Amino acid sequence: MRFLLILLFSLTLHTVNAQNQFVPVDIPYKTALETAKKEGKPLFVMLYADWCPHCNLMKSQVLSDPAFIDFLNKNYICTYKNIEKEEGIALKNKFNTKSLPTFLFLDSSETLLYALKGEMKKPEFLNEIRYALNPKMQLPALEKDFMADPSNSDKFFTYLNALKKGKDRTELSPATHIYLNTQSDAQLVSETNWRIIANGVTDIKSREFQYVLNHQKEFAAVASQNRIDRKIESIVNELLRPLVDNLDTINYYKQREVAKSIRLQKTDSLVFKFDLTLAERTEKWDFYKKVTLEDTQKLVWNDASFLKDIGNTYFKHIKDTESLKKAILWVNHSLELNDSYDGNLLEAKLYNKIKDRKKALEYAKKAKAIAKEMDWNAKEVDALLTELNTK
Repeated sequence: MRFLLILLFSLTLHTVNAQNQFVPVDIPYKTALETAKKEGKPLFVMLYADWCPHCNLMKSQVLSDPAFIDFLNKNYICTYKNIEKEEGIALKNKFNTKSLPTFLFLDSSETLLYALKGEMKKPEFLNEIRYALNPKMQLPALEKDFMADPSNSDKFFTYLNALKKGKDRTELSPATHIYLNTQSDAQLVSETNWRIIANGVTDIKSREFQYVLNHQKEFAAVASQNRIDRKIESIVNELLRPLVDNLDTINYYKQREVAKSIRLQKTDSLVFKFDLTLAERTEKWDFYKKVTLEDTQKLVWNDASFLKDIGNTYFKHIKDTESLKKAILWVNHSLELNDSYDGNLLEAKLYNKIKDRKKALEYAKKAKAIAKEMDWNAKEVDALLTELNTK
């Protein structure tokens, strides 16, 4: 009897777990559109990838709830598309999807009614899919309302907030500039217009961003200097990061000059770090050396970790003695900022590379002492000491 009860409990638990497993329904997109038209429902499309952790969390924590799926199926025609498969690839490209997961709410004519991106908790996501059913909160209605009165900041901000839910910042720019073109330079300096600039302006050369650069004190009075700084850094990030990620060196070198034209240390530091990332990924060591020799002491002199990273790259890829001596100087300064085992070991390796055995021994012994004090594995420094002592 006890065995039968345990078996029954196990079967029940298995059934409950099975019911709470998300199984994507891959209805062909054309069929889903036809069904949506026939039943008079909007279309709900989830774009995902198997490797996407946020997609998997949405599947396991939100879309695994039978009540939640029931709500979706009652109100929408639902289909789930993997962006690495044929229809998913096409939809990703058609709707310019850059974030995962993305949720598209379409009518049967493929008009985008609403869009969401990223991971959300169940209550928040439920509210959003309810909003998407309300014609007054859908993108076409909000856009029409805004375009009827493009100087109205309240109407634009409502539209902008809806766009932000499902689109990347660069896609907000066209609508943002329609509104901002109705504002004089003096009108730009307000809390509302600052928020609009912060959220929707992505062009470094635009009138609005250049006005912010030249009137930082005025904008800081309605926002804060910290918020101004974050915007300046984000616009450089948005300009250069995609080019680095795609190894687009031709356009990167053009756009880095635009970013450098801002002439602020914080943006110069960002450009410097992007320069090094791109040089490493494309193995352009002459460019890496040129940039670091020009700007390391000016831009990252007080960043011990970054100085060690540069020194390590020099140890691996740079050969000329004079440049290696510069790397030794940078790593030595990193040790002044933060004495460390790996910094001393790197300094020993650099000295060894330029054949200065005495200095190499000095720093290798310092590294060995730190390893001994901390009870760390000293295999690497022991090997270097053996090499040095046999010379």
